[in-house]
Amino acid sequence: MKLRTLGVALAAMAALITLPLQRPAAAADLPLSQGKTATSSSDENGGTPAAYAVDGNTATRWSSAALDTQWLQVDLGASATITKVVLNWEAAYGSDYRIQTSPDGSNWTDIKTVTGGDGGTDTLDVSGQGRYVRMYGVHRGTQYGYSLWEFQVFGDGGTTPPATCDAANAAQGKTASASSTENAGTPASAAFDGNTGTRWSSAASDPQWVQVDLGAASDLCRIDLNWEAAYGRAFQIQASADGQSWTTLKTVTDGTGGTASYDVSGQGRYVRINGTTRGTVYGYSLWEVAVHTGSGGTPPVEGGGDLGPNVIVVDPSTPNLQAKFDQVFAQQESNQFGAGRYQFLMKPGTYNGINAQLGFYTSVSGLGLNPDDVHINGDITVDAGWFNGNATQNFWRSAENLSITPSNGTDRWAVAQAAPFRRIHVQGGLNLAPNGYGWASGGYIADSKIDGTVGPYSQQQWYTRDSSVGGWTNGVWNMTFTGVQGAPATNFDSGPYTTLDTTPVSREKPFLYLDGSAYKVFVPSKRTNARGVSWPDTAGTSIPLDQFYVVKPGATAATINAALAQGLNLLFTPGVYHLDQTIDVTRANTVVLGLGLATVVPDNGIDAMHVADVDGVRLAGFLIDAGRSNSGTLLQIGPSGASADHSANPTTMQDVFVRIGGAGPGLATNSVVVNSDDVVIDHTWLWRADHGEGVGWDTNRADYGLVVNGDDVLATGLFVEHFNKYDVLWNGENGRTIFFQNEKAYDVPNSAAITHDGIVGYAAYKVADSVAVHEAWGLGSYCNFTSDPSIVQAHGFQVPVKTGIKMHDILVISLGGKGQYAHVINNTGAPTTGTDTVPSKVTQFP
Repeated sequence: MKLRTLGVALAAMAALITLPLQRPAAAADLPLSQGKTATSSSDENGGTPAAYAVDGNTATRWSSAALDTQWLQVDLGASATITKVVLNWEAAYGSDYRIQTSPDGSNWTDIKTVTGGDGGTDTLDVSGQGRYVRMYGVHRGTQYGYSLWEFQVFGDGGTTPPATCDAANAAQGKTASASSTENAGTPASAAFDGNTGTRWSSAASDPQWVQVDLGAASDLCRIDLNWEAAYGRAFQIQASADGQSWTTLKTVTDGTGGTASYDVSGQGRYVRINGTTRGTVYGYSLWEVAVHTGSGGTPPVEGGGDLGPNVIVVDPSTPNLQAKFDQVFAQQESNQFGAGRYQFLMKPGTYNGINAQLGFYTSVSGLGLNPDDVHINGDITVDAGWFNGNATQNFWRSAENLSITPSNGTDRWAVAQAAPFRRIHVQGGLNLAPNGYGWASGGYIADSKIDGTVGPYSQQQWYTRDSSVGGWTNGVWNMTFTGVQGAPATNFDSGPYTTLDTTPVSREKPFLYLDGSAYKVFVPSKRTNARGVSWPDTAGTSIPLDQFYVVKPGATAATINAALAQGLNLLFTPGVYHLDQTIDVTRANTVVLGLGLATVVPDNGIDAMHVADVDGVRLAGFLIDAGRSNSGTLLQIGPSGASADHSANPTTMQDVFVRIGGAGPGLATNSVVVNSDDVVIDHTWLWRADHGEGVGWDTNRADYGLVVNGDDVLATGLFVEHFNKYDVLWNGENGRTIFFQNEKAYDVPNSAAITHDGIVGYAAYKVADSVAVHEAWGLGSYCNFTSDPSIVQAHGFQVPVKTGIKMHDILVISLGGKGQYAHVINNTGAPTTGTDTVPSKVTQFP
């Protein structure tokens, strides 16, 4: 504190000496719901998420979209006996609603029905059992949505509290920080040094805080505060997994200083005393803060560890290395809808005489920081012998972050969709066609350098981004390049090429690498107007593996969500993961990375994954496979109404694939819905299956592939196929797409099934009439109406005719005469005719 007169100082000391020691303050019954995972049917905006209704803070709230039949639910962590529910409504309340419980988040039982509610605080005595509790709104009391300051569930059970509270101070000697310090003699660390003769004190203003990093997530059971004369009258005790997002464990509004103990229940690595109102004219000052942790409760999820049974780590001295590649290939070559998943990780060094043939769900990656750190004198090969030389079904495999000197001078990478070729240095040429030049339907290259010539030959379409090539020969229908050194010039009026000098926004996919003997994940930085590869000096940051929950076969959704709540990132190892609750990604900059096409399957009609309206989430390298019960939306990025600006640090979705049907019946109304602004979708294949098991017009029904509601969204390398309605529906402003490949659903039973608003057929790519600004380059849609070849679809593309709408280089094709298009876009463009696969093109619209 600032220097005072001697009299004032003595008076303050006397007050402190005569202040009676407080008995430990007994915390009020803590709701079972407080600090637990909450989800909702919708959020009004990014500032009113579901979590705010269970954070113990009556100044924050959840609010829904302005619709009836909205809900808020909380996961208590374990089954509990529910005796009371308290709803603290904001002005937008529910007039008719139900309180429901569920053992699994899917099957619900009503335990209380309220009609004619008038808002305020509703305290409901109930009797029920369940792990999940929700407010299910039937009718709103206002024109707005439903809005709750707090949703509190009381009873017995839920997450088991710690059996004992350790007497030791877990905070002593740990790293501390504060919003301010009065002077150099009163640092934050002095409140955690175990010495009651030293203290932290703040500036003389509200609010102020002091926090400590315990070093690991812990169960918190009691906090002891020893105030100096300058105390906090109103303050909160808070916990956090990451030091950024805070949960309030205890709110004090009538503090009197001295010493006090507060029983709390929660988990966190960081603990903060957040002062809101001072008790004196001076700042806040604490001699000591002691944090006590529990034992006997649920332990925190551990980060790091081994990479599981399906990751094969090799080095140049690994014995029988070729045999390892051959063994996996023999199993996976034609295993299109099987459960096998494999990731080869190659340590830095030179590998001689290797031919790594890649089958389904097989990935190979180098563990160097740069591609040239891992060098193969040999090949990484994808061919189509398993399918009689037809490469159009060579899906779901990948190669990245290594270099190749091909054995015969040219490597073969004959793939179709969902087979990225990233961050590769080919010291030779690259052949994108199968042996014999059979059909091929790919594909995607990014951040790669091919010293020789790339030969697409029979490839129908391809997108290449931020790379360099020694040359590019021919092409069939749609070859698009952005930021590619050596790319051919645009010739779409007479050929297949669309070329842009730079990519407006890009950020390379995160990747696993070795730093010495330690695994880390490198997260590249955003680039604007990029051209050429990002390496060898890729800008970005490294995250140690111990900051990831390494998800292995058998992991539950509850554990995955607990890890995210602790502030861990996710590294999915190869496997198939069935989910009984939605994965909720709520923290900014979270990385969710998959190895070996790790696959998540939502069961019981839940959504697979929700991402909050936060900065910089990275989703990469996994497959979402729809379950047998209809999911509303498999992947949702941002809640409904999201509006935060993420232009400086956008969320990216890279090599994230969606499948509905094929491996068995699957159902989803929407595959991917993007509500957040500024999202970058960099290579995705959203596929309603046209072959495999569980395929039929209604058997694997999925109305929409990609729905974009956010503004300033960019898609680079967008593959979307076979949906029952619009494959892409773009509602957001300032959207951009660079390269789009589409096939309409094969199994349309007749024209009537797809006739709407007087139009036959849903456009492959629809820009909503309300949109004023949108631009796209290099787009193709193909029809193959095998169930009724007489169908004539009105157009492949539908957009409003406005000065801000600009569509470049678009085409439609009838595959073998199985149906036709009447126009390319709106009522413009020549119809397709006959059985020849000759594209009808429009180079500029309008």
